[in-house]
Amino acid sequence: MTTRPYVILSAAMSVDGYLDDASPERLRLSNAADFDRVDQVRAESDAILIGATTMRKDNPRLLVNSEERRAQRVTEGKPAYPLKVTVTRTGDLSADLNFWHHGGEKLVVTVDEAVEKVRATLGDLADVVGVGPDLDWGLVLDELGRRGVSRLMVEGGGTIHTQLMAADLADEVHLAIAPLLVGQPEAARFLGAADYPGGSTARMKVLEVRAIDDVVLVRYSPKERTA
Repeated sequence: MTTRPYVILSAAMSVDGYLDDASPERLRLSNAADFDRVDQVRAESDAILIGATTMRKDNPRLLVNSEERRAQRVTEGKPAYPLKVTVTRTGDLSADLNFWHHGGEKLVVTVDEAVEKVRATLGDLADVVGVGPDLDWGLVLDELGRRGVSRLMVEGGGTIHTQLMAADLADEVHLAIAPLLVGQPEAARFLGAADYPGGSTARMKVLEVRAIDDVVLVRYSPKERTA
């Protein structure tokens, strides 16, 4: 039986729960020390996953930036960079995005009917796999487990965080809370409306609370809920 990866949801958000504001420019929520912490979590992961919407909007490279951390991975017998993964239902991807042109191996997980479309767009820039007629997160994690991914870092966006939390598939949540207020209903939020396990009274276990300069890191264990 395939072992699914340990799933960490990682996000920086404002005090009022937003991942960004509604302006064309990306809102900087974290600080330098917290970005370095995120780099460490990336280095400890076998794969990093973002959604196609986040990729199109933010155009990230999604790398381990520290040369020392990359060297440590190689010393441990791992590739210098974790596998980079994106998921898409529509297959609407551009070969020009930074994601494909930096780092190591890339993987696109999509529905069966979009596989050929993505392969035609990307060529040899990424491996492409279909997981059936629908984008079932259990099947996505099974596929990653078959590929040897034991620790998966999910960096958004909000729709993916919401789906994984609602399906009770997140093992940890890392929230970096920035001392900012966005207050724009049209801006992206960390989590949306969903039927979450246990309902509104289920309390998650707190694993850590730590100040990182002006950002507060809170780590939760969603699967350890109490009524």
